[in-house]
Amino acid sequence: MNVLFIEDDAMNRRVVKDLLNVAGATMVEAEGAEQGLTILDHQDFAILLIGLRMPGVDGLTAIKFIRARCDAKAAVPIIVVTADFAPTLRERCLAAGADDVIFKPVAMDALFKAVGTALAKHHPNEIIIP
Repeated sequence: MNVLFIEDDAMNRRVVKDLLNVAGATMVEAEGAEQGLTILDHQDFAILLIGLRMPGVDGLTAIKFIRARCDAKAAVPIIVVTADFAPTLRERCLAAGADDVIFKPVAMDALFKAVGTALAKHHPNEIIIP
C-alpha cells in the first residue's frame, strides 16, 4: 500500500512512516501542501494523510483542491492528522472532504483503524490489509 503524508513537521512524518512500515506500507513524504499536490499529480496512492496547519496552503484547502479534481484521484481516501482539538474541527474536516480525523501523537491502533475504515469505505468489495 502506497501512502502520501502531507505534513510540515519532519518528526511527525517519521513517526507515521515507522508505524506504516510495521504494516508493510510505503510512505511518500511531502513537506507542505503545494509539494503534496504536485506529488499527487504524478503518483497514485491508496490513501492520503494530511496535516492541517502548514505554511502556505493549509490542510483543509488542500483537501478541497483534491476533492475538486476531475480525475480518479479526487476520490482517494483522506485522513487528517492533527494536534488541534477544536470543538468543530472534525465537522470542518469532514465537510471539506476528509474521511476521518486522527490526533497527534499518532497511536498505531488509531492510525490502522482509520486507514482500514477509510479504505473499506472507498473499496467495499476488496479485502484490504493495511
